[in-house]
Amino acid sequence: MKLNELKPSPGSKHPKKRVGRGPGSGTGKTAARGSKGQLSRSGVSRKPGFEGGQMPLTRRIPKRGFTNAPFKQEWEIINLRDLQRFPGDSVVDLEALANAGLVSSRSLRVKLLGQGEVTASLVVKVQAVSAQARARIEAAGGRVEVG
Repeated sequence: MKLNELKPSPGSKHPKKRVGRGPGSGTGKTAARGSKGQLSRSGVSRKPGFEGGQMPLTRRIPKRGFTNAPFKQEWEIINLRDLQRFPGDSVVDLEALANAGLVSSRSLRVKLLGQGEVTASLVVKVQAVSAQARARIEAAGGRVEVG
């Protein structure tokens, strides 16, 4: 078997139907497009959501609220229980968290929350920290650097 000898299975490929080739073909005259109207013309294309001139659904439904999408800031959340995997006296920064699989490597903002306990004294470098998390890390002999 060679690449130039590959063929589709018999019966799996059908020739394209040739429409509009006279009355004897059964698909002559309007070529199965119906009579008149936009869809019977050649080159027809409609935008997604177009409803034939009727007011589209997206415009019929009332709008409410506000979205701040262009300026949205996404934070990755980690908890104290996630820091148990790091040995004592180690520096836990964005690179260490990414290597441990706790945050994505492209993450820019990490917030540390206080769920769980921490026993080792760690130096944690994150962009934000809750008061409870800071208190628990400092009670274990570690410190938090925000920045």
